[in-house]
Formats: sequence, C-alpha cells, structure tokens
Amino acid sequence: MNLMSCVILSLTVLGTAWLSSLPWLCTLLTGLGLFTAWMGSWKNIHIFLHTIKRDLMCLAIIVRVRFSMYRNLRNRSTIPALFAQIVKQHPDKPALVYEATGEVWSFRELQEQCHAVAHWALEQGWAEGDVVALYMQNQPLVVALWLGLAMIGVEAALINHNLRQNSLLHSISVCGARALVFGMEMSKAVSEVTGSLQPSMVLFSSGNEEDDETVCSPQAQSLNVLLARSPRHPPDHKLKKGFNSRLFYIYTSGTTGMPKPAIVVHSRYFRITAFGFHASGIRRDDVIYNCLPLYHSAGTIMGMGQCLLFGVTVVIRRKFSASRFWDDCVKHNCTVIQYIGEICRYLLAQPVRPSEAHHKVRVAIGNGLRPSVWEEFVRRFRIQRVGEFYGATECNCSLINIDGKVGSCGFSSRILPSFYPIRLVKVKQDQRELLRDSQGLCIPCLPGEPGTLVGRINDTDPLRRFDGYANHDSTKQKIAHNVFKMGDTAYISGDVLVMDEYGYMYFKDRSGDTFRWRGENVSTTEVEGVLSGLLGHADVAVFGVSVPGVEGKAGMAAIAHSGSHLDLDAFLTAVQKALPSYARPVFLRLMPSVDTTGTFKIQKVRLQREGYKPQDTEEQIYFLNSLAGCYEAVTDELYNAIIEGKVSL
Repeated sequence: MNLMSCVILSLTVLGTAWLSSLPWLCTLLTGLGLFTAWMGSWKNIHIFLHTIKRDLMCLAIIVRVRFSMYRNLRNRSTIPALFAQIVKQHPDKPALVYEATGEVWSFRELQEQCHAVAHWALEQGWAEGDVVALYMQNQPLVVALWLGLAMIGVEAALINHNLRQNSLLHSISVCGARALVFGMEMSKAVSEVTGSLQPSMVLFSSGNEEDDETVCSPQAQSLNVLLARSPRHPPDHKLKKGFNSRLFYIYTSGTTGMPKPAIVVHSRYFRITAFGFHASGIRRDDVIYNCLPLYHSAGTIMGMGQCLLFGVTVVIRRKFSASRFWDDCVKHNCTVIQYIGEICRYLLAQPVRPSEAHHKVRVAIGNGLRPSVWEEFVRRFRIQRVGEFYGATECNCSLINIDGKVGSCGFSSRILPSFYPIRLVKVKQDQRELLRDSQGLCIPCLPGEPGTLVGRINDTDPLRRFDGYANHDSTKQKIAHNVFKMGDTAYISGDVLVMDEYGYMYFKDRSGDTFRWRGENVSTTEVEGVLSGLLGHADVAVFGVSVPGVEGKAGMAAIAHSGSHLDLDAFLTAVQKALPSYARPVFLRLMPSVDTTGTFKIQKVRLQREGYKPQDTEEQIYFLNSLAGCYEAVTDELYNAIIEGKVSL
C-alpha cells in the first residue's frame, strides 16, 4: 500500500467515524497528532509501514460496528428484533441443523418456536427482569428458549450442564431464577438437588422419558406438551427494554472457585457477533460447525450469533467428538469451524483419516489455539484463515487476530493506540496487584514486558461498557481506578499477555498461574505447550507447588498418560533440550486424565491442593533428582524427606 492510498483510506475512515460520533473523530485526530510527534525515528517509520494496513483494516471494522451499534441504540433494537429482520430476508433457509438427529430448522421455524416459548412464558406470569435457568445439553431448543424468553424481556441463565450438587445449586440460586428448565438427560443431577431448591422454584423438563438415565425423575411439568399447544404467532407484548438491557447470563468456568453469572446485554451480544463476522471473513452463505457448549459465550454468541444476526446456517453437535469432527464437516458441507481450549490439539492427536482431506472448511475461529500447535494445525487440515481472538464474556478489551499472525490473539495499534483504549500494565508477581507510578497511575508495559490487559470503561459507549456480574461485589473486584488517567476506571482482565514491537499480543497465562522459581518467572501456559508437544499432544497441567524451606514454588506437571510406559529418561532428555533449567518440572504426576472444564480449560485447584503427596495406585508421582539426573518415584519416605528439608532441590 503506497502513501497516497494510505491517506485516502485514512480520510475515508475518518469521515465514516464523523458520521457515527464526533467524540470518536476527536479521539482519532488527537491520536493522529500524537502519531505525528511519535514518527521521529527510522524504527517508528518501520513499525508504521509494517502495521498501517492491519491497523486501517481494523479501524474500518471498528467504525462499521460502532455505526451499527449506535443505530441500534437509537432504535432501541433487541436481538429478537434484529433476528426478525433476518427471518424476513430468507424465511426458508436452514438456520439450525441438529447433527444428532438430522433435524433441520428453517429461520421461519426457529422464529415460530421462539414465539411459542414467549407465549408459554407469558402464561407463567413472568415479567421483564425475571430469570429462568436453562440446564440442558446442546440442542436447537436451547436457542429457541433463551431467544423466545428475550422476546418478552425474561432473562435466561445458561447453566453449565457438567455442574452437579453444590455448584449446580449455587448457579441456580445466585442468578435469582424463578424456574428451571432441564433436559431429561439431566434428570439425575436435578433429582440430587431438588430438595434444596427454593419451594417456589418451578421445574420444567424437556425431552423424552427414554432419554432419562435414571429410574426416578424429579417432578416437573412437560415443556414439550406446553410448547406444542402454544401459539406460533408473535406475542402481543411491547418491550420496555432497549439495546443496553440484560439479555441473559453466562457463567465463568469456575476454574478457581464457584461460577459467577456474567451479565450479557443485547449490545454486547451484537458487538461480539459483529466483530467475529467482519474480522474473520465469515460470509452469509457459510455453514458453521458448532460443537461448543451453548452455555458458553463462544458457542452461543460467537457461533449462534452468526445465524441470528447475519443469516448463517449453524450445525449444532450435542458434544465435541474428535473422531467424528471432520466426518461431520464433510457430511454437512461446513465451511467454518469453531474451536476453544484444547480442541485443536485433540484433533491433531487423532490418526489421519480421509475426511480431513475432503472437507470444505475455510475459516477456523476461536480462542486458545496454542502457538505450539498453530502451524501444524493449519498445515495438516489445510485451514486458510484462523480467527484467533481473546476476551472473556464480560470484558471490554477483546482482541482479534485479523491478519493471521501465528500465535497472536490480536493486537493493539502502535500508531493510533487511543482509537481502541486498551493497555498492558505492569503487575506484581502474583498478578493481582497493579503496579503504580509516583502519580498513582498504572505503569504501561513496553514491548516484550508481560502485563495484565485492561480496558477503559465508558458506560455511555456500547463498545467500552462493563456490565459486570449478577453479584455487585464480584463486579467491583474487576474494576480498577486511576489507570490511564486520574479519575478514570478500567476493567482488569487478570490475564497476562505480552506485546511485540508491532503491537501483536500473545497470551501467556491466566491470573495467578505464573509462579517464580530460582529467581525466574515460569509461564505455565508456555511450559504446558512444550510438554504437550513432547508427549504427542497429551493433556498437561503445570503449576507451582510450595516446598518447605525453599523460596518460590517448584514446577509440577500433571500429565494425562495411560496405556504404554512413559520412558522418563528419554522424556527428561527432551525436556532439558526444550526448556531452561528453572522451567523444567521438578515433580511429575502421571494420571489417567487431567481435570478439565466443559470448555476444555485445565482445572488445577484440586491438583495444586494435593501437590506432590503420593496418591492412589492408579497414579504415580515422580521427583527430579538433580544429583542423579533422573526422575524417581515419590514414596512416603521420600515425600517426608522433602517436607523435612532433607532432600536437595
């Protein structure tokens, strides 16, 4: 791109920005002024030439989404209303395909089912602001339920169907749900908590009795019967709420505690979906393969949102299957796939099969694709474009990789940093306390310095809002003051990222995961990627464990390993070549499987609590004897010797 082209494109973008909001234009002009002062060295000129095309592409997308959001804000649009516009465009086009049964719902049929849900909810006497909990596995009805409830302002709470007992009870109660809708496949789990639910809680079951895994089912009304007799025409109900009102709740994964219900408003749903559509190259004639749980934002917003707001057909799978993944894509002519967590690694661990060479998949969109498997995944499965993104459900500082930079989850412009006010700031080693300068402001990270990502909060800007959680105290914990300037507020992601000289961001660790050993910071995410690669893409959880009398925390790796014998000597040799001495695991725990969430995030709480104390006979714990240069089994005697400080680390 020559200089004249850049100038023309810049003027075009700035003109569009003026149409959407004058303050936005002022911000850009201020940024351009700062940029002019910044451009004073050959290095900065090099960065400018290297990033200008990327930045202008992203700026154009931001302006486009911002313009749409302000229009929807003025019109008091809602997700159901925007979906109704899509239905009018192509009522008979397939909207949802349910892979388990082959069932196909057209856009008209999906809308009619939503109307039936809305009429049923009105019959129950529910009003705007009431909450109904949904607890069921993936199926098209999940979409119709929350979307139909939203038509009359009732908010759904999308509960993780893997939760049981105390976690399940907590999730139902913390959102203030008046009713619980569950799939018959969840009957046993519901039966276990029925006696502890509020007496006023109303239960509705969906599905056939033969789907029930238990002899005894909880007493519940049949939702199938109620919806079958419910009208299919639009409900006669005028919403009082608008674009920034609550749509539903999505829960945090609960890797470090009880799940928290994050508030998703209509504008946030639109924002996430629209950025995914425009930045990842998704087309309206695409077919998306969605095997992600619909209680999670990636599955129900980034995936299903393409259907509801852009008319894309979505294939829903009940749950992820590595062995069936590419067969399904071929069968349904899928052109876009979604991934999250470790899905890409699981697919690489599968044996080669014919279907992986005959699919039509063009785009893979998701988050958590490790740099250590990125290039192998793209090469083996012939993926043309990866739309890796970063962002929690509730955050206001999302990132997205728009130009395929390997390993990057997005970027922050080095040229015009003010047009998207996010920043990496320095934190103390435990990653919970922000470091401040002499004026009390947060300290920005330079390229190459790890820090936590923050985003400036502006409640009047739909792109900068932070809606928080159902619990006010949980919301306050994620807000920092005096971050960019005195008197401001910002959302704290808690995640550690690092930025290169071009502004590309790379994910390093979740909050609290990094630990210090031998005077060095150890990134658990990086070590997990290396060890998993050495072990054929096995599940690996890395964390720090305390050793009495020793400063810092020693590295420990829990490895999912069963079947063939693991050659520990060969493994140690490979580790010594791949990792610096301080990052090599001092302890190993070989176990049949590593705990993961429903979205394939490694759970470490139990592993950290149990540490390196010998466990049951199905597992084995090893200690790296630095003097002998080998891993040796941890017996009760060796464990006691380590605890008593008799063994040198």
